[in-house]
Amino acid sequence: MGKEKQYWLLKTEPGEWSWEDQAANNGITKWDGVKNKQAQKYLKSMNLDDLCFFYHSGAKARRIVGVVTVVREWYSEGEGGDGAVDVKAVGEMRRPIDLKEMKGEEGLKGFALFRQPRLSVVPVSEDVWLKVCDLGGGFEGDGVVMEDDESGDEGDD
Repeated sequence: MGKEKQYWLLKTEPGEWSWEDQAANNGITKWDGVKNKQAQKYLKSMNLDDLCFFYHSGAKARRIVGVVTVVREWYSEGEGGDGAVDVKAVGEMRRPIDLKEMKGEEGLKGFALFRQPRLSVVPVSEDVWLKVCDLGGGFEGDGVVMEDDESGDEGDD
């Protein structure tokens, strides 16, 4: 019996590591540098194929911009208990969702992002995950075909 999929939110300053950096790096990166013990505990709880919102923090842009998936579970990096998980880009949000917009949504009142705003890694309940995805119109690679997709490409190859 497989492990149940979990959902997370990973914060990064766009000046340190942006969605564009993630996508340009063959979509895969080591998510490291997390010093807070609670955030590390969350990283250690991640399983292969868990999905994570990619959140830009900082003064200029506080918003969910994409989705990554866990491709390597927690591994140690030397002394001091530091470690990382590897994540791979799944896709960009069809519409980024700002923190202010999320805080105004009734269905997101219990979101850990609001309760633990200083943590760089927080769990996301399935209900919150689905609500945020709905707000942003989903994300590229989620398997949803958008109604306004007028490319006309029916796969004639």
